[in-house]
Amino acid sequence: MGWLLQSFPTQAELAERFRQRVHQGRLILVGAHDPLAGLLARKAGFDALYLSGAAFSASMGLPDVGVLTLEEVVARARALVRATGLPVLVDADTGFGELFNVVRLGRELVEAGVAAVQLEDQEMPKRCGHLSGKRLVPPAVMVQKVRALKQCFPSLVLVARTDARESEGVDGVIARARLYVEAGADIIFPEALQSREEFQQVRHALPVPLLANLTEFGKTPPLSADDLFTLGYEIVLFPVSALRVAAKAMEEFYAHLRQQGSTREYLGRMQTRAELYELIGYAAYEEFDHLLARSSGEQLVGHSE
Repeated sequence: MGWLLQSFPTQAELAERFRQRVHQGRLILVGAHDPLAGLLARKAGFDALYLSGAAFSASMGLPDVGVLTLEEVVARARALVRATGLPVLVDADTGFGELFNVVRLGRELVEAGVAAVQLEDQEMPKRCGHLSGKRLVPPAVMVQKVRALKQCFPSLVLVARTDARESEGVDGVIARARLYVEAGADIIFPEALQSREEFQQVRHALPVPLLANLTEFGKTPPLSADDLFTLGYEIVLFPVSALRVAAKAMEEFYAHLRQQGSTREYLGRMQTRAELYELIGYAAYEEFDHLLARSSGEQLVGHSE
């Protein structure tokens, strides 16, 4: 059924579902940069989603350098939650400012039904976690943000990401993570680790749930989810993979169409009209339309495509 016609879980319910799923372990978390991608991920069987700042920025034609606004991210997160009814972890970069900006962020995300938020310890403007030249805030600054979010919005699951690997090494990652956990972080995200041994070192040092990022073309080697689950990581993240696949497919299709002037050769590679309508719950809207039409004599849903 389409989201316009259904009821939704509360934010607290979605957050609890996310906590339970993390506790169960072996959670593959997939990036969904818009609601249609989220519906496709749900259809494939994924039970939680990730709104990646890098993927969302790219979908807007922008680089991942912290130029998205709080309002844009919250609006996309709200659309993703209500379209899918799934717990969503939102990449909120550095929190869009200082302490009260972070508190505003928490309020907006909770009201949008978001289950979990990710904060990182870079300075503004941030850089992609797998690029060089990142600058970090002092640990105390991140600690203050974590503490404020957890005190004001205890139902919001907080993932604390540290980008310390480049400038402070794995020991710096662990030292910062311990401070963030003490401040109330629920999950630690050690970004851009560079070997299986580094992942293992962090796992042995921290007694909290850990998230491993397996983004492609970055500093982390191409391990599998099972590799990380075997090391004891509860969550493995593929943040931009679906966007990359979709973008490559569109690039190839547009080139073909420009050259051939026909889509016939692509019909077997397309989602059909029936498949799209099933995905977005079109039948429920038609049924609702017909129900109202019988009482008012007017049809609300058009058929003009």
